[in-house]
Amino acid sequence: MSTSSRSWQIKEVAMAVSTNSTRMVSIHLPFGAIRFRRRYMPLVRAGGLLLGAAVFVAAWQLVVVLGNYPSFILPSPGDVWAEVVRTVPTPAFWGHIAATGTAVLGGLLAGTLLAVLAGYVLAKSPIINFVLSPLIVASQAIPIVAVAPLLAIWFGYGITPKIVTSFLIVFFPILISVAAGLRSIEPNLIDLMRSLQANRRQMFLKLEVPAALPMILSGLKVGATLSVIGAIVGEFVNSDQGLGFLIKQGNGEYNTARTFLALIALSLMALLLYGGVALLERKWLAWKK
Repeated sequence: MSTSSRSWQIKEVAMAVSTNSTRMVSIHLPFGAIRFRRRYMPLVRAGGLLLGAAVFVAAWQLVVVLGNYPSFILPSPGDVWAEVVRTVPTPAFWGHIAATGTAVLGGLLAGTLLAVLAGYVLAKSPIINFVLSPLIVASQAIPIVAVAPLLAIWFGYGITPKIVTSFLIVFFPILISVAAGLRSIEPNLIDLMRSLQANRRQMFLKLEVPAALPMILSGLKVGATLSVIGAIVGEFVNSDQGLGFLIKQGNGEYNTARTFLALIALSLMALLLYGGVALLERKWLAWKK
């Protein structure tokens, strides 16, 4: 490990105070080390995020000023903030949020459910895996933007094609994670459960689910962010509502600040989904700590 990467390493140290042990966190920076109590770690992380955001906004403003870009090419942070103040309080904006959120959640839930079922079947049946795996892998070579217009023709121009588009882009990574997680179970653990005369239900609940859950949740993190992309692709094809429509509207009117607002909203939506899965991971995998 290089000196520069070591300098940013965060490690925990135990400091004895009387008869008790107080958990401390030490952050090694290039100019020295900073130590603080572990309970202040969330505040430090929040401060780091705010500092990073401030640096990003300052660099963005500097690029706009030095390049002397007009707002329809690259709006300044002030232009985007004015669009936020003007648009976010309106009911129409939250209607766009609701439309995209419905497509995202619908595709994510449907994709997760079917991917878990299909991944379990593929992991447990070598014959089905031999027959279907090449077809599933080959289907991933088809661009989703080429399929989206067909879905609009087949399912109409409502919310359904957006959900299906989100489902298609979510399904594969979760499927692979489920199958890989189930295949990663050590044979000696299976032999141990059999020696204890565990039935099929006990094997599933006590061994297969806990062993595969880390990889399933990792795949779900990827799928949660991809579901947003799938919904937006569907909205790009044909829609009159949603953040994808808002992006098209902003581009068509040369209102780049509105486009930026929609992109920020999409990023926040993806972060919320990712954070939700991370919270589930922390709760369900607490036994690993």
